[in-house]
Amino acid sequence: MKSTIKKSIGFLLVMVFLSACGGKEAKKSAETAEAKIPGTSLEIEKPQLTFGFIKLTDMAPLAIAKEKGFFEDEGLFVSVEAQSNWKNVLDRVIDGQLDGSHMLAGQPIAAGAGFGRQAELVTPFSMDLNGNGITVSNDVWSKMKPNVPKGADGKPLHPIKADALKPVISEYKNSGKPFKMGMVFPVSTHNYEIRYWLAASGIHPGMYTSDNVQGQIDAEVLLSVTPPPQMPATLEAGTIYGYCVGEPWNQQAVFKGIGVPVTTNYDIWKNNPEKVFVMTKKFVDENPNTAVAVTKALIRAGKWLDEPSNRAEAVKILSMPQYVGADEVVLANSMTGTFEFEKGDKRSMPDFNVFYKYHATYPFYSDGIWFLTQMRRWGQIPEPKAAGWYEETIKDIYRPDIWKKAADLLVTEGHIPASDIPDTDGYKPATSDFIDGNTFDAKDPIGYINSFEIGNKDQTEL
Repeated sequence: MKSTIKKSIGFLLVMVFLSACGGKEAKKSAETAEAKIPGTSLEIEKPQLTFGFIKLTDMAPLAIAKEKGFFEDEGLFVSVEAQSNWKNVLDRVIDGQLDGSHMLAGQPIAAGAGFGRQAELVTPFSMDLNGNGITVSNDVWSKMKPNVPKGADGKPLHPIKADALKPVISEYKNSGKPFKMGMVFPVSTHNYEIRYWLAASGIHPGMYTSDNVQGQIDAEVLLSVTPPPQMPATLEAGTIYGYCVGEPWNQQAVFKGIGVPVTTNYDIWKNNPEKVFVMTKKFVDENPNTAVAVTKALIRAGKWLDEPSNRAEAVKILSMPQYVGADEVVLANSMTGTFEFEKGDKRSMPDFNVFYKYHATYPFYSDGIWFLTQMRRWGQIPEPKAAGWYEETIKDIYRPDIWKKAADLLVTEGHIPASDIPDTDGYKPATSDFIDGNTFDAKDPIGYINSFEIGNKDQTEL
């Protein structure tokens, strides 16, 4: 509310000063003067807001924007509420019970691309890069470990590929047990990351069809949905033998002594996009200034989070029960620039959680197109699409125009330097920073889909 109060006081002083001038000229001068007062460019249409999140480390920008007063600086009164699962998050945003939410990047994309519940959702803000891991049970790790190359120090060499898991899967199959692993939602980054990791080693993770939405057709590994906070308990119970999830639930397995993280999504795709902040198109159309103000606060939160000196305080905030609620020591394992694999094997990973660097907050079209290619690769998009469809679809969902308005205002207000705004057409350069070295060029989505041995293949021209 600070900016709103400042604006009101500033405008009042201007009016008093100019009252002697009288007439239209005085009114015009007052309006001009008001426009020049710093931080006065946004009239907030809806100041009272309720946002949702799932208890994961990467909800941090929401917690920080609230706790450090960045929402309040924009004249926003925000309630931040934990949700039970990703389906609940999606439904409550679509139904208007939440004004916006921390969400899986694939959720607004799927909602606009024909998989699952359909709705017009938009994202003006990417919440983070990296932040996930793949963890297996102690028993599975004991069988994988002999297949993993070792370094001079006797420790496993990273990244660990799924090649080491292949004979374990065969052993389970030969004993009549299907190999089961968990991921958090059908359109989650985690689903596509664990599929990518497995398929890169020739392990088939299963296909979706329009009639079969379980994604287990021809699968050598059966993937199923488990909500993030329940992952460790489900692993401990033996219901699944491994999982892909965000923090702190990989480090929780290490802390509890029930499992071993074998790779992170930084190694699967270096500096990959993870969660996004999502609102309905209707909300943004009706409250455009509010959407920009929210984005401003979240950008500031991301910048604050990526100051190394702030991470310890961030851990304390996230450990609060109304946010992630995990032990500080568990959160700090990844949030302070390290990641623990086997108990005691803690390695430096300064970019495991990125909230601002590398233009992390900008909603790149190319990031969204990667998710669309994976939806098509695995059959969630059951029919082939023309190359132009990928760009047209994502431009309705990813809204860098909103981000740019917010960032320009932050530059004017002195909160971020102009150099932090990317000079881009919305596409990152082609990259081969994947665990299999394959090259992703978002401007050639069909060529990318066809480059994989496992998965759907499409004609170049439709």
